[in-house]
Amino acid sequence: MTEFEGIVPAIAQALAKRGYEALTPVQKAMLDPGLAGKDALVSAQTGSGKTVAFGLALAPSLLEGADRFGQAGTPLALAIAPTRELALQVQRELEWLYELTGATIASCVGGMDMRTEKRTLERGAHIVVGTPGRLCDHIRRNSLDISGLKAVVLDEADEMLDLGFREDLEFILETAPAERRTLMFSATVPRSIAKLAENYQRDAVRIATASEAKQHVDIDYRALTVVPSDRENAIINVLRYYEAKNAIVFCSTRAAVNHLTARFNNRGFAVVALSGELSQSERTHALQAMRDGRARVCIATDVAARGIDLPGLELVVHADLPTNPETLLHRSGRTGRAGNKGVSALIVPLSARRRTERLLEAGRIRATWAKPPSADEVSQRDDERLLADPVFAAPIAEDEQSIVQQLLERHGAEQVAAAFLRQYRTGHSAPEELQDVPAEGERRKPRRDDFPVTHHDGPAAGRNDFTDGVWVSLSVGRKQNAEPRWLIPMLCRNGGLTKRDIGAIKMQPEETFVEFSQEGAERFLSAIGPDKTLERGIRVKPLAGVPDFSQAKREGTYGKKKPFADRDARPKDEGKPKWKSDRKPERAHAGEGSVSERSDKKPWAKKPGKPSFAKNDGSPKAGKPNSRAARKAAKSRGE
Repeated sequence: MTEFEGIVPAIAQALAKRGYEALTPVQKAMLDPGLAGKDALVSAQTGSGKTVAFGLALAPSLLEGADRFGQAGTPLALAIAPTRELALQVQRELEWLYELTGATIASCVGGMDMRTEKRTLERGAHIVVGTPGRLCDHIRRNSLDISGLKAVVLDEADEMLDLGFREDLEFILETAPAERRTLMFSATVPRSIAKLAENYQRDAVRIATASEAKQHVDIDYRALTVVPSDRENAIINVLRYYEAKNAIVFCSTRAAVNHLTARFNNRGFAVVALSGELSQSERTHALQAMRDGRARVCIATDVAARGIDLPGLELVVHADLPTNPETLLHRSGRTGRAGNKGVSALIVPLSARRRTERLLEAGRIRATWAKPPSADEVSQRDDERLLADPVFAAPIAEDEQSIVQQLLERHGAEQVAAAFLRQYRTGHSAPEELQDVPAEGERRKPRRDDFPVTHHDGPAAGRNDFTDGVWVSLSVGRKQNAEPRWLIPMLCRNGGLTKRDIGAIKMQPEETFVEFSQEGAERFLSAIGPDKTLERGIRVKPLAGVPDFSQAKREGTYGKKKPFADRDARPKDEGKPKWKSDRKPERAHAGEGSVSERSDKKPWAKKPGKPSFAKNDGSPKAGKPNSRAARKAAKSRGE
């Protein structure tokens, strides 16, 4: 019991009752006698037991030497968390930790009935746990009196700032008594957190129990490369291969959560969804279903990336890659907690390989690159689990003897075993057949000389046409600004090709024809999947034989106009007037009363009052007089 020395007796009993045998580093650090009564800025990796740590640290100052709390009144401590789930989890942790002290712990979180929370606060509470926005609402409405606070705890402080709660936090800290203890817990300590600590803590002790942004030693990171069209099938095989007691699949959007939830429900998985569009009641029920074992897979957005603690969570799957290393660490931190082992699997499309490498490097994470489990590997793993099932080691009970004997006599041992095997497999979703992904050596990072310099209407520079080339059509052409400089690297990247696999490229206005070697075409079509779609929504259509480029050019360039053949057959001068006078009738002034060739028009008579535009005899220039002297001379002549 040496681990629990220096802890309030009632708290120590609660730890022993919970099955604690040793404290985590952050919990030991918070029990340091030199930290008693002081402010602290603590950075510790996720899953390190921070809630119990600050519970242990607060107990002496809140109890003030007593074994139990007295009548509840205004709160003595306030714990602030960024999300509803984390706040409710903190409440549950503190409830069992302070169970024997008689503490009353209330929660104030968004999404819950505010009137119920107000009535709870009116009855009194020793500790209040809540989210920043809801706590501010209660303080402004005078339903939460924080004038008697002895301590304030900010859990996941960096996340609260990222979510835009700075103003709410500053309001709470400024409203709380100045003579209080302030504890800040954060996975990382960026400049914003350091500034917040400087403004609202007094001589805070800096505690770092683990290097910031460091991967959890109990998490096995695996990067699984897949063909883009096989992403969902790969997730199914990963879930089936590990058969984790609990698993979380992270998506980037709510729509993706809804899609995968429906897909996995249809495949027989016990699934729940967790996203921001759900009410607090629905989210609570979803997490409770995971804890009760009624569900084994949770499909979630990043709302579940922080603070969610699911006992026995053994597997985290990143269906959509996280946008930054911090999110990757917090997602993965849902597993490998409290000394347990876990797996964090990233589903990496071929086109996202380099981005994933940068993400892992930025997070200082070492991951094992591999292919997703194949259908055969999943089936083999099922057989291993079946043979190792403890059910075979249990002795036969007396009430089972009779029916066992009847089964063996009627059907025989082999038939009974086969029936058991079928029943076992019926309860598991069948694995998926995945397309083959090029090996690392074949799918190396393309070099500059892998991308041939290609003319629009010729083969790749430096090589001859293939004698057995296979042609495909791409749904992009000159009108879509298609250029070999980005088109060829895209083909190599998506299909695992090099310049030796690409032959001639014929670019048309609306489509592009590309020639591949026989082996390259097979690898390319296999890599892009059955939907045959590349980046930018470019569709691929395999062709039988060599395309008719002239026909494609006519159809693609001129659309609904007459084909070249009809246009070329017409004489150039047929139907086209050669001179302007051939197109319009001559507007000649043949004399007074004369008319043009178009008899339906009035004669081109000279209008009165207008000077004639015919040449004026004796004038310096033809046409209308353009000088004062010329106008005077014309006036003197009576013109």
